Amino acid sequence: MPHFEDFYADKLRGGLGLTDAESVMDLRGANRATAEASLNEMLERSRFAKGKTVAIRLDPPPEGGGETLFQPAGRLLLDAKRRGLVDRLQTLPAGDGLGFYVALSGKPQRDPA
Repeated sequence: MPHFEDFYADKLRGGLGLTDAESVMDLRGANRATAEASLNEMLERSRFAKGKTVAIRLDPPPEGGGETLFQPAGRLLLDAKRRGLVDRLQTLPAGDGLGFYVALSGKPQRDPA
């Protein structure tokens, strides 16, 4: 879309999803403790590597309703965003299922002084 700035063109195209992410973390079928441990490990490792994007997939709500990992995972990722470990956090587009698109900050660059 040559007539739009990238930011607005991305809004017209829709949210970033599975095909836009550099890697995918599939937490479907995981229990809460395992999912939180996996997310914490990803965030901890990201502090020592270059920034990257990750699509995090979660189970949809069960038939008739019930608890999902969406809220606990979202809280954990939002806290990481507040601490500066995550640059961008958004939900996956509806076509990709339940989950998040996350841009990890990575290791801060040092100024060559």
